[in-house]
Amino acid sequence: MKLKMKSNFKQHLLLSSLLFGLFFGAGNLIFPIHLGQISGENWLPAALGFVLSAVLLPLGSILALSITKSKSMYDLALPVGTTFSLLFLIFAHASMGLFIGSPRLATVSFTMGVKPFLPNNSWVHPALFIFSALFFSLIVYLAYNQNSIINSVGKFLNPLFIILLFSLFFIAFCLQGDLTKLPSIPVAGKGTGSFINGFLEGYNTMDALAGLGFGVTIITALKVFVKDEKKHAWSVAKVGFSALGLEALIYVLLIALGVASLSYTKISTDGGTAFTIIMNHYTGAFGAAVLAVLTFLACVTTALGVLQSFSQDLGNRFPKIGYHKFLVFSNLIAFGLANLGLDQIILFSLPVLVFLYPLAITLILLALCCKVIGKNKIIYRVTMTLVLIPATLDMFHSLPPMLHAPFTALDKWCVTNIPLFSMSLDFIPFMLTGFIGSVIYVKLFQKK
Repeated sequence: MKLKMKSNFKQHLLLSSLLFGLFFGAGNLIFPIHLGQISGENWLPAALGFVLSAVLLPLGSILALSITKSKSMYDLALPVGTTFSLLFLIFAHASMGLFIGSPRLATVSFTMGVKPFLPNNSWVHPALFIFSALFFSLIVYLAYNQNSIINSVGKFLNPLFIILLFSLFFIAFCLQGDLTKLPSIPVAGKGTGSFINGFLEGYNTMDALAGLGFGVTIITALKVFVKDEKKHAWSVAKVGFSALGLEALIYVLLIALGVASLSYTKISTDGGTAFTIIMNHYTGAFGAAVLAVLTFLACVTTALGVLQSFSQDLGNRFPKIGYHKFLVFSNLIAFGLANLGLDQIILFSLPVLVFLYPLAITLILLALCCKVIGKNKIIYRVTMTLVLIPATLDMFHSLPPMLHAPFTALDKWCVTNIPLFSMSLDFIPFMLTGFIGSVIYVKLFQKK
């Protein structure tokens, strides 16, 4: 009995490590640090908002898959309709894997880990080409066997990453004592230091979408250990609580690290620059090498997760093509886009995120309510249709300047007439109206 309990604990620890490694990419390192810097003395409400969107929403996505016994985000969205499910699956995975997430992971890893060591800018493009080719070749190698991700991430890559990261926290907050002397610095700016600003900043991690995508990877990994399908849902929930609880702790520490850095540096233009300054402050020249390893490990584990889950989901939808062809195809596309550079990837990522996130949040909340509403198609379809309206308007609002000009008049009208539009939270009243109205309709008329 003791041996069995010990074995189950090791399995739980391994899968929790796997899930944490899949979620925690380079963006999860740099966005909290930058949020801490721009928040100043208001860092605590900003941290709470960030944890809500970057931790609780991803946890909700894992629980949604568990509660509804869905094997993928396609199954989760199926009550809305087969066309919507397939399109949402493709767009969500495309943003995480092909067009934004994975290319960004490769370029962030290059920018923070390789570029600082290049002799001059003329080396950047050829070096990025070689680095990204090796990066995505490694992803294909590690993900070719679907179950090998347990060993490559859960047993090796992620534990090494956690050890290095907590070594930095130990130096900063225990040896240097910076946690006890967080500077009380007010920072001016739109939404700075606010709960809402932290919530919206959490979108950049893409973890709510990633949770819907990684569900299939975790379920596949669980089948290796848990043979009883009735226990899968509870096992996924326990793994999610453990992994994302650790992630929440790290986010708060990273935000505090960003605030503490204001005592010896100014606000940086981005979190990557801030992290480089912080590492140099605590560890000197050696910090650049540690930062390169930290960033590379974080990027590889997350890229491995998003590209494998993309290939698994679409491989299941289109079995004639299969997992391995989708894996090679997705890595080739991500490799090509990575060579466009980090600035171009980030420029076009925000419109995609503000469109997909309201849909993902609505889908997660509907699934979490399944004990009450079941998988009622009327409730799902009405609620999701209404949320599509503000999601589309927010996408137009967030377009890059060169594409935004035709929508200026529409923006002004929305600011005046749609509640919470200026905060990019206008999907909330639409979601609540659709959900409450459709539930009342179903309760009153559907049975009759």
